[in-house]
Amino acid sequence: MHSAFLQDNTKLLVGNRPRAERCLEQWLDNLQRSEGEPWHAAAQTLVESADSRLLLEVIFGNSPHLSACALADPGFTAMLFEKGPPALDASNARLVDEVGQAENQVAVMRALRQAKRRMALAVGVIDITAAQPLELITAALSDFAELALDIALAFLLRQAAQRGELEFQEGEDPLSSVGYFLLGMGKLGAKELNYSSDIDLIAIYDPQKAPLTGKRDHQDLFVRLTRDVARIMDERTADGYVFRTDFRLRPDPAAMPLALTYLAAETYYESLGQNWERAAMIKARTVAGDRKLGAEFLRSLRPFVWRRNLDFWAIQDIHSIKRQIHAAKGGKEIAVEGHNIKLGRGGIREIEFFVQTQQLIYGGRDPTLRTSQTLEGLQLLAANRRIEPKTAEDMTQAYRELRRIEHRLQMIEDQQTHSIPTQPEALAEVAAFLGFDEVAAFRRHLIAILETVERYYAALFEESADLAERGNLVFTGGEPDPDTMTTLTDMGFSDGERVYNLVKGWHHGRYRALRATRARQILTEIMPTLLQELADTPDPDESILRFDAFMQGLPAGVQLFSMIHANPSLLDLLAEVMGSAPLLAEHLSRRPGLLDAVLSGDFFDAVPDTEALRTELSGHLEQARDFEDVLELSRQWANDRKFQVGVQLLRQACGNEEAARALSDIAEVTIGALHHAVARQISTQHGTASQAGMAVVALGKLGAREMTPTSDLDLVFLYDADSNHPSDGAKPLAASQYYARLGQRLITAVSAMTGEGRLYEIDMRLRPSGNKGPLALTLDGFRRYQTSEAWTWEHMALTRARVVSADAELGERISQTIREILTAPRDNDRLLADVASMRERMAKEHTAKTPWSIKHWRGGIVDLEFLTQYLLLRHCAERPDILTGNTPEALRKLAEAGFLDPTDAENLCEAGGLLLTLQSLLRLTLKGELDEETAPQGLKDVLARAGGALDFDALRDKLKAANDLVLSSYMSFIGDPAKALVPETQT
Repeated sequence: MHSAFLQDNTKLLVGNRPRAERCLEQWLDNLQRSEGEPWHAAAQTLVESADSRLLLEVIFGNSPHLSACALADPGFTAMLFEKGPPALDASNARLVDEVGQAENQVAVMRALRQAKRRMALAVGVIDITAAQPLELITAALSDFAELALDIALAFLLRQAAQRGELEFQEGEDPLSSVGYFLLGMGKLGAKELNYSSDIDLIAIYDPQKAPLTGKRDHQDLFVRLTRDVARIMDERTADGYVFRTDFRLRPDPAAMPLALTYLAAETYYESLGQNWERAAMIKARTVAGDRKLGAEFLRSLRPFVWRRNLDFWAIQDIHSIKRQIHAAKGGKEIAVEGHNIKLGRGGIREIEFFVQTQQLIYGGRDPTLRTSQTLEGLQLLAANRRIEPKTAEDMTQAYRELRRIEHRLQMIEDQQTHSIPTQPEALAEVAAFLGFDEVAAFRRHLIAILETVERYYAALFEESADLAERGNLVFTGGEPDPDTMTTLTDMGFSDGERVYNLVKGWHHGRYRALRATRARQILTEIMPTLLQELADTPDPDESILRFDAFMQGLPAGVQLFSMIHANPSLLDLLAEVMGSAPLLAEHLSRRPGLLDAVLSGDFFDAVPDTEALRTELSGHLEQARDFEDVLELSRQWANDRKFQVGVQLLRQACGNEEAARALSDIAEVTIGALHHAVARQISTQHGTASQAGMAVVALGKLGAREMTPTSDLDLVFLYDADSNHPSDGAKPLAASQYYARLGQRLITAVSAMTGEGRLYEIDMRLRPSGNKGPLALTLDGFRRYQTSEAWTWEHMALTRARVVSADAELGERISQTIREILTAPRDNDRLLADVASMRERMAKEHTAKTPWSIKHWRGGIVDLEFLTQYLLLRHCAERPDILTGNTPEALRKLAEAGFLDPTDAENLCEAGGLLLTLQSLLRLTLKGELDEETAPQGLKDVLARAGGALDFDALRDKLKAANDLVLSSYMSFIGDPAKALVPETQT
């Protein structure tokens, strides 16, 4: 056996003796069947020599993968044992000869895979016997990968030329003249490839240098070429595979093609390249194709990788490469079983980042620190007094040993694993493979290494804020960090991969707000807190999607992210809006500047009264240059104010009655402003049709001043003039036509969707004759209809009527007319029967399935409103002063007038307050009805707090009590008495 393989035999242990014996028997069986083969005698010698037999047993007893390699090619195995490491050079030379004679892709793929098998065995034996240092072992793996890529690419280029897609000059080397190259990244680029590693690649081409014939376009050809290289390398056949390839380290892989143009790649790094990509480029090397062009490209990136001048944020962003990885400072003991020696605590990645982050900071001014290799980087940092010599020595020893352990783990089954086995038997076999008689000794050995690395790593940049207190939050590299995925899951995200891809997309600068380097740097700083705040919302996955939509709409990010960084409380509010209030989130996406307003001292103050609001909106509209500006500015103002009330409601900074009145006042003021603007606009063409003009009467929630965040507007338009009277403008219109047009334009002004969104939906069905009636009605016509044709339910709706925009005199006439209509004597039995019948009909049309259908569930808002309106209509002829559209005010007035027990009235007001509170919050936070089974716990907690309950179960009980109280009162005043009526009275 070659002298390089003759080591201290006490370090060569057989992990699984029965498996070793079975493989040895198979070896002997193969020898019996291969007499006459040129290698037979040498292979026989291996089992006769004690040293070589022990090495065979170590291979057979520890690695099924190496066993298969040795048994599949006993001739090469014998040559390897005899010639030592030089046998690998002979194998590679043989590969080149075989490929040169290959006639098709199948032959090329077979030759590459057989050579890979020989290389795997050779490197495995070299590693097991410590015949060469780590640097030569990883270089051998990397050199073979490079050779395989060149062979695959050269073959494909010849094929493309034969198809007439490329044209090379006679005698020209296709590899060096194609204008295409592959960058080896990571361990391949640094010649530090591990035993069963993927190879990270970036494919780049220069259209100006590629000798295309025009049969295919550049992108099509080079993307297919890249895909074919990958297939030759990683497709599994009967002979195995060569290397798994990974192209995800290319710029923005989710958006960029598999092969990039030189210019696109260069532009990306110059404008959007991140610090982790700078770190990755430290190790980049051209490994196949046009090496001259590749070297030119890497030279062009030097200013990107090695920056001479770094400001605070740039340095902090470099620090973040380290700070996003959870670095425990002492504390919980590292568990060996299941530990990931690459990505886990004290692992290989921490050593690599320890070197690279310091290279990025100091390498711009000190070229001597610029090396792609980790071990050399440690020595250079020590030589330049950036770290202590003892640190470099300890980290070097740790790196060598962790890489040795990594190789043994991977060569067992040729799997890209980095985790120590959790099963005792498998753990004992790994320990034996590494030369440890006892698992306990291996455990002590490994923990000491990991703790050493962790200690040095945790001390690096320790003056900077930790970005991984909750666990890893690493959004760099080509594949998701498993510990980051665990952190995201632990935080509460159910789809960690989607969250990872979203955040990674932000860092790639896909959105306008994130194209500035500074914006991405600040975002990195606030990312852990942002994710935690979003995770604490009722639906974390939906919240981050809304935040993503918010980011898409931002015109710029630096100012906003700086503001959030300086005011962390904003992040809490932002997350709550994104997580709990889709309506508010949608508006904030259009108006991110509102976050600035949140910081003002009066944001959580009560909304001013209507007069103050009118003055405020009037000043706002002074900026308007035309009618379109009026529409936009009025929407901005109203939606901003609605946002303020919505946030106060969400944060329970105001009561629901206060919020309902504020929302109603905002709507009233906005309607008034737009009414006047539309009237002015129509008068320029048509003049005026009457001195008093048109009045806007609100019914429903606006009339009652009980609006919720999603309430529409029930409106009626009235005017007091002869319907045939012409207007006095250049293009006169009859009053009926004039006010119909005015009304239609007002509806459009309020409900049309613009860049600032929609103000309100408008419902005109409560006007006389509903949709069949004229859009605007004369006051006389309105009076006639209501006194002679209106149904009882229309008078019920009229109890909530309120003039919200009109000439003062006309408004008073309308109000007086409504009072006269409502206070006219009526048949109380007929009223009772009509109300009861209408409620039953409504219950059948709007079937409520759960009590969370707050409006229609029996004992809900509809029952309370019907009860209140019935009592008003029944008694207002006797006591006109009780008339008011607001439900709690009406109940209290009814009690004061003696028509309702005061205690019952207060209980009903309290129940109604709970119902309206829950309805407002549900409409603010959900687009549909609440489903107890699927509703997030966070939302349930919000509802419970708003409802004054200890928890959601208590809220459910409280809601049931309110429903029971309302329904009981309804039945007492309406339901039961209606049943007692004689049949002919009922309708």
